[in-house]
Amino acid sequence: MFSAGSETSSTTLNWTMAELIKSPRVMAKVHDEVRQAFQGKNTITDDDVAKLSYLKMVTKESLRMHCPVPLLGPRRCRETCKVMGYDVPKGTIVFVNAWAICRDSKYWKSAEEFKPERFENISIDYNGNNFEFLPFGSGRKICPGITLGMANVEFPLASLLYHFDWKLPNQMEPEEIDMREAPGLVGPKRTSLYLHPVTRVAPSSV
Repeated sequence: MFSAGSETSSTTLNWTMAELIKSPRVMAKVHDEVRQAFQGKNTITDDDVAKLSYLKMVTKESLRMHCPVPLLGPRRCRETCKVMGYDVPKGTIVFVNAWAICRDSKYWKSAEEFKPERFENISIDYNGNNFEFLPFGSGRKICPGITLGMANVEFPLASLLYHFDWKLPNQMEPEEIDMREAPGLVGPKRTSLYLHPVTRVAPSSV
């Protein structure tokens, strides 16, 4: 569980930073929220992160666009059935494409745009009850490490945004960032993300 949680969490954090750099408006808004919430502090804690409503919307939107595991664990059909007009024989192995569901324009307006505000004032969450948003799966096979995974994303993200501004190297423009995905079970970025940190609030040495 710890191994799987580490890889998926770091991949999600990488995608989130890439999306933020590509969207200066969202980056500025989440920076403002974090710095207003923790003004005057040298360190932040896990408990502090619970106050950050917009940062949580940012992580949800990142999970929607870049599911940690694009294809959920396989399911085996226990009996012959018909789904949307298709005959599914007993014993058929089915993979659920969570990546495609989370980007389906039938359920998401402007599905290819990074818009954290879409999660404002709605009850859609990643707990498996909303079938249009399944970054962690659903049912008995839902990811058992959701709490660990989200802590591994939200706390480091809040720390990175509180203590540093982030710039692209060599006068690179945001639209030049390669947002293609590499093949694999986790679906990481095809290329590495390189950013320059600019210290705004010096981290505590303690």
